[in-house]
Amino acid sequence: MRSSTFLLASLASSTVSAETVLGAYIFSRHGDRTAKSTPPTVLTDLGYQEIFTSGSYYRSRYVASDASRPIHGLASDIVKLSQITASAPVDNVLQASGIGFLQGLYPPVGETLGSQTLRNGTVVQTPLNGFQLLPLQVVQNGANSENAAWLQGSTNCANAQVSSNNYLQSSQYNKTLAATSDFYAGMYPYVERTFAQNQTTFKNAYTIFDLLNVADIHNSSISLPSDADFFQLRTLADQHEFGLAYNESEPIRAVTGSIIAAEVTQALNGTITGKGKNVLNIQFGAYAGMLSYFGLANLTAASTDFFGVPDYASSLVWELVTNATVSNTSYPTEEDISVRFYFHNGTTSNISEPIEFPLFGTGRSPLPWSEFIASTGKFSIGTQAQWCTACGNSTGVCSPTALGDGSSSSVGTSSSDGGSGHHGGISKAVAGVIGAMVTLAVILGLELLFFLVGGFRLVSKKRLARNTGNGSVPSTAAETKA
Repeated sequence: MRSSTFLLASLASSTVSAETVLGAYIFSRHGDRTAKSTPPTVLTDLGYQEIFTSGSYYRSRYVASDASRPIHGLASDIVKLSQITASAPVDNVLQASGIGFLQGLYPPVGETLGSQTLRNGTVVQTPLNGFQLLPLQVVQNGANSENAAWLQGSTNCANAQVSSNNYLQSSQYNKTLAATSDFYAGMYPYVERTFAQNQTTFKNAYTIFDLLNVADIHNSSISLPSDADFFQLRTLADQHEFGLAYNESEPIRAVTGSIIAAEVTQALNGTITGKGKNVLNIQFGAYAGMLSYFGLANLTAASTDFFGVPDYASSLVWELVTNATVSNTSYPTEEDISVRFYFHNGTTSNISEPIEFPLFGTGRSPLPWSEFIASTGKFSIGTQAQWCTACGNSTGVCSPTALGDGSSSSVGTSSSDGGSGHHGGISKAVAGVIGAMVTLAVILGLELLFFLVGGFRLVSKKRLARNTGNGSVPSTAAETKA
């Protein structure tokens, strides 16, 4: 996604100065990584810096005592774990990105705050200058997505895979495949150590671009295509991936975006029904879900740049806002609550902040909570039974025995679902249906790794009880083609 072309005009109707932010949901892409075509992919030092910078920005926006848009009641220095939920699939790049982001969101608090006095008077100092431990929950939707070269490779949804394959049979695809044959033939000398000559075509548009983009950022010892050719490679990769991620006449192709939509509505609904007990939800995922959501929410009507693959560390943000009085004894009703959507392309910072965009082609922002729920409910997938039906899966976890009598009930149902038929919630178990099944040994191994190396606790839950604007200039030169 080329951030330099994004619309920067603010929404004239937006008046945010008198608002109170009740809660937020952030969906963030990972930072810079190694190439998909040379697995296993890993987060690079640059990627760690990018995602930490984004986390630090959202601290300055929502968390810090002098935050620009403070979330009501959110602890500013020492994290209160009941207020925040962070999650990522079982994926090295995404989980490492989650850890880096959280380090920026709640940094070490120093010796004064980072200490505890025991009953016998002993003062215990927190290691690493008051380093804070934030659990990162495991979701299996999108497991190992950064090692999957194909966009639908980790969804496990049969109908979504068939729909994406339909794009590869379409006249649009075949026309572009033929028209770009000579162009990709000219790119072969740059990728011949990884791709065969018959593989260097529009069919592998994204992985070819990804390989050369990683080389452009990290490898100074090899020759690379011209800037004009890089622009063409990126444009073709954007076209290819959006075609696989979304089709208006086949919404199941965007199944990942449908799941994200349900997770967002359930989490925000939990903030409302809990009257602010859990106020900040953060999920880390791949660009596939972002593209799918862009199509489903008709964000392409707000800017044609939403057809493009978002850069590393990009983020989508949904804010719950109100102009009503909020206090310890007074919480707004649903009628007084609205939703603002923001997007930022690439690393977010104080000099490159998220931009607000109108959802669902309405041209308006914010949207009343009831309208947001009703519109989202038209395409969200929030229960295991809904997913099995939509995906056409009938065996394994979608067998009648596995579904059971209560499988059709929604998770996190509220009276505000607008009668859409989709209640907007999805449990950890449902996410597990969609992702690849991960063995207990792998999960335990990852837990041990993060405990020993990152100092974090890895928490897996069976159900999701609580629970991503654009910057015109990337924060580093490396991101301009990321």
